[in-house]
Amino acid sequence: MRALTSQDQAFEAAVSRIRTVTCRPEFELEEAPAPSRLAPFALALTADSTGEEDLASGRFVLLHDPDGVDEWEGTFRAVVFVRASLEADLIDDPLLHEVGWSWLTESLLSSECEYLQLGGTITRNAGRSFGTMSDRPTDGYLEMRASWTPTTIDGDISKYMDRHTRAWLRLLDHAAGLQPLPEDISHVMRSKTRAQR
Repeated sequence: MRALTSQDQAFEAAVSRIRTVTCRPEFELEEAPAPSRLAPFALALTADSTGEEDLASGRFVLLHDPDGVDEWEGTFRAVVFVRASLEADLIDDPLLHEVGWSWLTESLLSSECEYLQLGGTITRNAGRSFGTMSDRPTDGYLEMRASWTPTTIDGDISKYMDRHTRAWLRLLDHAAGLQPLPEDISHVMRSKTRAQR
């Protein structure tokens, strides 16, 4: 068994911080198989609604390349995906994309995340029924894909990685139409962990 290098240790420290994060009872948080071709090290989490109503779902992936990636401007990259059903009054809202993006930037700010190279896309899908099905309500959903490079002034990024995970969970709250819980409110963690490398 080989000894961990300092870069391996940086990833393991980041994963340890992420595993301290808890989620609210409306969601179930699990570790999932991580992509193996995007970076030498990766961790993936999924979050799904626990109730009968499908509020929202999402995925958080932490990538780590000890050599760094020019496009990232760093050695770590956070990648998130969120999908949520839209309420009828939001489906045709012309500002939906801008509002959705503000959910992400506000979540990063409120979680005290420092980052570089933030980018992403927001997609709105809507369907209307006609003819014999015209009495069905208009339905739709929003999908957000985004990524950023976690950074920090003191250089030890791994010890702040829980903040970036919390930012994703706050984004999920926004997308699901839930009020973010204050930090001093106890959350419930429903986790099924499987270490992924």
